[in-house]
Amino acid sequence: METTRIAGIEVSRVGLGTWAIGGSEWGAVAEDAAIATCLSAIERGMNLIDTAPIYGRGRAEEIVGKVMRAHGRREGFYIATKAGLDWNDRGVFANSTPARLRREIEDSLRRLGTDYIDLYQIHWPDTLVPIAETAGVLAEFQREGKVRALGVSNFSAQQMEEFRSVVPLASDQPPYNIFEREIDGATLPWCAANGVAVLTYSSLCRSLLGGRIHRGMKFEPGDIRAVDPKFQEPQFSQYMTAVERLAGLARDRYGKSLAQLAARWVLDRPGISVALWGAKRPDQLDAVAGVMGWKIDASTMAEIDCIVAESVTDPVGPEYLTPQVRNS
Repeated sequence: METTRIAGIEVSRVGLGTWAIGGSEWGAVAEDAAIATCLSAIERGMNLIDTAPIYGRGRAEEIVGKVMRAHGRREGFYIATKAGLDWNDRGVFANSTPARLRREIEDSLRRLGTDYIDLYQIHWPDTLVPIAETAGVLAEFQREGKVRALGVSNFSAQQMEEFRSVVPLASDQPPYNIFEREIDGATLPWCAANGVAVLTYSSLCRSLLGGRIHRGMKFEPGDIRAVDPKFQEPQFSQYMTAVERLAGLARDRYGKSLAQLAARWVLDRPGISVALWGAKRPDQLDAVAGVMGWKIDASTMAEIDCIVAESVTDPVGPEYLTPQVRNS
């Protein structure tokens, strides 16, 4: 397993993303399978586990807590969780009010069964709360020893600059994959210039680059992909054309799977620290070993760019994931 450092702590360059094992947007996951998946990740050298209260409305954090107790060594885990999202029967809302954040940190510590969180991230910027105020509250948690390092997710370079003016910023977690590259413009250069680690989510683009999606595939109501524009026509056919061509390239050029090519692509991009890999079963982690120990050469990087540009004529981004504004 390749490693890097976040705020001085060594972490695996492929981390386990636990959105799926929360069981609310990716289909039900049995608790024993979810625990086995997390333990399997640790056995494979993936010490970074990324979670959030919104994943299964607390369930993913509770599972990670059970995993740490089953394993028995808290120091063997680098736990990254988040705050700043609220939810009810009308949807999901950004909420970084001080009262909400203070309640969330205590809830996360309780669900995880730990007295500290390695990396505490604001999940989405709250446009109704000044970023400096949010950063100040998180700085309190850091001084109290409840969190070791602070990060953000889905923040712009300007928003990160505001956050960093109050308290040191260790990391940013944006969506990033072969199909979604918006952060190449300003975010990645800013992070590189300011020593901010970058953890990418949707590294396999909601499984589109995982090698298991096929043309005409339908998704059940409640599955996040049922509302993702990439999985709706006419875009779905365009993306599937790119997927098929990329899978052939991975096989013929490197003897690798599409998922391995996609994850390696992320890790080989300048400024990327960690790629998150989602899984619901231990066998879905089998391909991770094949991501390590090789590089994508410059000519293949250019060929990947050509495949995407030629195949996807109407690209769409991950904007649909943006939470609602409170009281809107």
